[in-house]
Amino acid sequence: MRLVFCGTPQFAVPSLLHLLKQRDLKVEAVITQPDRPSGRGREISFSAVKTAALAASLPVYQPEKIRSPEVYDLLQRLAPDAIVIIAYGQIIPARLLPVPTLGWINLHASLLPRYRGAAPINWAIVNGETQSGLTTMRIDAGMDTGDILLQQKLQIAPNETAPQLAARLSESGASLMAKTLRGLASATIVAHQQNHAEATHAPILKKEDGRIDWNLTAPEIYNRIRGFDPWPGTFTTFRGHTCHIWGVPVSNDSARVDIATIRSALPGTIFQDSANLDVACGGTTLLRLSAVKVEGRKQVSAAEFANGARLTRGERLGNS
Repeated sequence: MRLVFCGTPQFAVPSLLHLLKQRDLKVEAVITQPDRPSGRGREISFSAVKTAALAASLPVYQPEKIRSPEVYDLLQRLAPDAIVIIAYGQIIPARLLPVPTLGWINLHASLLPRYRGAAPINWAIVNGETQSGLTTMRIDAGMDTGDILLQQKLQIAPNETAPQLAARLSESGASLMAKTLRGLASATIVAHQQNHAEATHAPILKKEDGRIDWNLTAPEIYNRIRGFDPWPGTFTTFRGHTCHIWGVPVSNDSARVDIATIRSALPGTIFQDSANLDVACGGTTLLRLSAVKVEGRKQVSAAEFANGARLTRGERLGNS
């Protein structure tokens, strides 16, 4: 089967490498996003997919816009049986959809129709889901609305972060994509429509998503810490400065604060003892801080933060 591979970030790399090892599947070319400046030095860097493709001596194409006439001509010339598309980063125009015989085959990091959109892994964790998964589908003109081909379920571990879950899903997705392509070639896969009434959405992350609302319960805030790792992170304010925080929920029994005090405290109130730094959250719950990074300073442990700040009784996070 002749393939074109279309993808950009590290999430897509395991599938590319797996497909290259299959004797019955042949990747003819790779399409990825243009090189972009990144990091503090704003140096030009290659996408993870481009790096992997060059190492495999594959032809790489990086159109600024995939809807350009040049891309249409390229795909007509390559005449692939299928185009594999994983986290590419651009919407595929309707004109290109009929080019491959078997269609554009997408690997999406959720059990569609749940969590359509750019950040399914993050929002699944933020929303406290205990199960996620993968869907291969034939894309259409909508946003993750195409017919489902195969699905695979995976459990989300209680302490798993977005990067950790993404790594597991990307590895599992590699074999699922190969299985899908073979099933399409042999006509043994029966595609079925999504139930659009059950759709939920996972929009692209914004920096403001990471701002902590201390009225949420500690488990809800912890889910945001896991789901918004590494960006935008979870942040609040302290004495007029933005600070990122990390921590875990703790039971009231493990805190050296009586329940009446916790219940009467304003959300964001800091409780300090000789060993721990806890923050009052909604629902009479506590988040135990493990690390803090005040803007312009290095990340430190919660104990180091407390010692340096010389906290006063009743001081709050998010109170400015």
